Amino acid sequence: MQSNQSTKYRWMSVSLGLSVLLLLLKIGAYYLTNSTAILTDALESIVNVVASGFALYSIYLSGQPRDQNHPYGHGKIEFLSSGFEGALIISAGLFILVEAVLSFLEPRSLDNLDWGLAIIALTTAVNAFMGWRLVQTGNRTDSLALIADGRHLLTDSISSTFVVVGVGLVWLTGLVWLDSLLSLILAGVILYNGFVITRQSVARLMDETDRPTLNRVVSVLNVRKSRNWIDVHNLRVQKYGADLHIDCHLTLPYYWDLETVHNEVHVFEDALKEASNSEVEIFVHTDPCLKECCHYCRVADCPVRAFPFVCDVVWTPENLPLNQKHFVAVEPQSIGS
Repeated sequence: MQSNQSTKYRWMSVSLGLSVLLLLLKIGAYYLTNSTAILTDALESIVNVVASGFALYSIYLSGQPRDQNHPYGHGKIEFLSSGFEGALIISAGLFILVEAVLSFLEPRSLDNLDWGLAIIALTTAVNAFMGWRLVQTGNRTDSLALIADGRHLLTDSISSTFVVVGVGLVWLTGLVWLDSLLSLILAGVILYNGFVITRQSVARLMDETDRPTLNRVVSVLNVRKSRNWIDVHNLRVQKYGADLHIDCHLTLPYYWDLETVHNEVHVFEDALKEASNSEVEIFVHTDPCLKECCHYCRVADCPVRAFPFVCDVVWTPENLPLNQKHFVAVEPQSIGS
């Protein structure tokens, strides 16, 4: 198992174990207090356990090598895991919403709030630390499954903080209806968090443009730009889990022989590999240059140059994905006869 994959697997295993432990603590706190707000927190922890279990499996599966049935690898399972977690969060939010409304209609007496507050405060601190570590590790290993689970735990810790504050107010004031009001607010926060996670998962599964990754690829190309790379277009960047797949068209001098083209493509691919710490798969289609390319061609001592160099083309995230060469506007008098 690769280093990044081992790191992801280890942290998700820890997250799953802690989720089970914290769930048991919150259920105990609910039975002690009979608080709807604490029940809300416990129900979200059930989602944590199920989601962490599925995320752990998805990380294991995403690390499997590509095969004949999965030529692009298994990385997209992480996006499915993230969507599954988002759907579970939304389901929990809806259930909590119903419970909050029912508690308004049928108020419950609350007991042992001091013990309940202590238990929830402890689980809040653990969840906040684990969520922060998962997001940090997910960003470093480019794992959407880890990031989604980490954000879920951070949201859970924020929810738990509200529970601690709200139940504390009930304990101090004796206003039982505050418990139900707090549950309604938490249900709204949980539903929103579930929607955001699900939306991001669907975007990845639909290969929506990942702007930060595209920007990184374009930045690398501009930094490593060679005089021989006359033009780059039809650039597409896709993510399969942490793995990166890039394909594009590269314009090279039409008079080069096949071996020279082959070697230059290798140089181009090596530059692109700097855009990711994970595996990068690259497909480059080479195009022969046209006379119109002379206006922005920087090839030194070109033996077939038809027009003088006018200006360079600035490569941006907006123009590189276009499926066309990037000709520059040239005044008629500068073209010559």
